[in-house]
Amino acid sequence: MIHTLDQKALAGLLERPKLRRLLDAMNGEGEETRIVGGAVRNALLGRPVMEVDCATTASPDGIMERAHRAGFKSVPTGIDHGTITVIVEGEPFEVTTLREDVETDGRYAVVCFGRDFEADALRRDFTINALSLGLNGRLYDYTDGVADLAARRVRFIGDAHIRIREDFLRILRFFRFYAEYAENGPDPEGLVAAGAERAGLAILSRERIRHELLKLLVARRAQDTVQILAEHGFLTWILDGAAEFGRFERIASAPDRSADPVERLAALAIMTEEDAERLRERLRLSNDEQRRLAAYAELLASLKSSSLPLDATAIRRLVAEHGVETVSLVLSATAGEPRPTLEKGAPEALIRFRSGAEPLPVFPLRGADLVERGIPKGPKIGELLAQGRRIWLAEGCPADEAYAKALLGRVFAQA
Repeated sequence: MIHTLDQKALAGLLERPKLRRLLDAMNGEGEETRIVGGAVRNALLGRPVMEVDCATTASPDGIMERAHRAGFKSVPTGIDHGTITVIVEGEPFEVTTLREDVETDGRYAVVCFGRDFEADALRRDFTINALSLGLNGRLYDYTDGVADLAARRVRFIGDAHIRIREDFLRILRFFRFYAEYAENGPDPEGLVAAGAERAGLAILSRERIRHELLKLLVARRAQDTVQILAEHGFLTWILDGAAEFGRFERIASAPDRSADPVERLAALAIMTEEDAERLRERLRLSNDEQRRLAAYAELLASLKSSSLPLDATAIRRLVAEHGVETVSLVLSATAGEPRPTLEKGAPEALIRFRSGAEPLPVFPLRGADLVERGIPKGPKIGELLAQGRRIWLAEGCPADEAYAKALLGRVFAQA
């Protein structure tokens, strides 16, 4: 299927005042600078363009000198690879000197600076990423990327095996870009090459793998792509474990859930509490990401081990103990499964908490309350608060002031 490309949106890039000022400053006097990559691709697709990258014949020093003359701030964010971030009236643009690969080892590349836009395009990964737009409005396409974009096809530039061996992360990028931009099935040549070169994934850092996976999980065709990854043996290797496709599909297709990559990873890969710790190491997750996965795993295990149905009071208790988003995520992921079951009124209670119509229950006692009653500061305070919290949870998390005073008295009595 061939789709119409948005030429008007492409031309609109050059009408952005800050970008136009940048291009005016970087062009001329024997140097040429173009808009490249994702900005061109997304504009042609009619999608939002959030970041704009440029490529230039000018050297890194030349970029900074031109930026200085124009009154722009420049930051050498990747100067070893020729990238300077130029800030125009508060908006950053990455401007990179044209490059050619000298040596690649599947993970890192040694590059030299060049002045040939075609050579720079041919070293990129996919045809749809090799487009460039000149200051004069001309679209440059050295790899038939426009045709592939119109056909919604993700295809490696040249020999797919060679492109992958230059950087094995391109295997995961192939699937991620397929999930975001393609229609129909994956490019056969690219799929065969990805399978043949899969051993090279082992040399990649776990951080890079995590970065690509989380982006893939929130892509437009994430559900289809995850199935393809599984069918071709990539998913088990990435996760170092099994996958739960039903829960992932429920979360990915739920209209009331945002495209949150950590939520989707939890639904896909967490079945036991041990899974959260394994993924922390496997994907080098941040502390916050691992905390969210562990919270999901803990509640999932608790609900799966109980045969009691959940009513509105139980929802209130769970929200107080685990947080409304964790409760909502687990119940959405397990919807339709034998456990947990929800009684009438439970879904409505959760909706009220999520919408803010009902305030989240807050434990009414503080350590200061016990200190005022004469309990000395120390471990005993924590023990008594924990005991009081258990009572409060068991009794449905009441919020009225009279209950709080009575609870304080009961806790103090046990001191």
